[in-house]
Amino acid sequence: MTGPTLVDCHLANLAAALLPYRQAAERLSTWGTELAWTLARGGRLLVAGNGGSAAEAQHLTAELVGKLHDDRQPLSAIALHAETSALTAIGNDYGYDHIYARQVRAHGRPGDILLLMSTSGASPNLLHATHAARELDIRTWALTGPVPNPLAEACHDALAIESADSQVVQELHLVTSHLLCEYVELALPGAVAAPVGRAPHRVSTAHPRSGPVRTGVEVVLDGDTSPHMEA
Repeated sequence: MTGPTLVDCHLANLAAALLPYRQAAERLSTWGTELAWTLARGGRLLVAGNGGSAAEAQHLTAELVGKLHDDRQPLSAIALHAETSALTAIGNDYGYDHIYARQVRAHGRPGDILLLMSTSGASPNLLHATHAARELDIRTWALTGPVPNPLAEACHDALAIESADSQVVQELHLVTSHLLCEYVELALPGAVAAPVGRAPHRVSTAHPRSGPVRTGVEVVLDGDTSPHMEA
């Protein structure tokens, strides 16, 4: 009698991560709404990662600049690893740990969003980028592997994949990218049509909660007395 195949083992690891992922991914509707309002108001999404996570980052920005489903306005999203001349120049002059932080300082503006992808949650260049973003009042989100990890703790909010298999983590990061884009496209018409004075606000992030499921971003509209939405 033969044992489990490679396919069996991989799919078993993926299946084991799906239930906790469903709970953590509830925050994506709130992320999508906040991102849609940010982009509709002329803000920008900056995304960074290393290795396979860099490929995931570029996949996400391609969906936003292009489209996921129906035709719509292009949205400003930049994968920071994709500018190879700048990347290698910064790495050569300032060191690899600063390849993203310097780009955040160049391209980021207050109110933008920086999304960082990492299976380990410990990459120094992503941590430096987080610190640069906070200096500029840029919101920071992380997609990581299991918590606790330094990146999840450093960012305003994080969605953690509870799997020890880095391949499973990256696969669910791709699912997350697609879901985030779907939520953005769902919220975008309302964000575009709303008066400029109405925009979602986030809760204070000075003391984010720790734990495997972190507090989501609260969304309220200026002057709105309806119940708040929280991931």
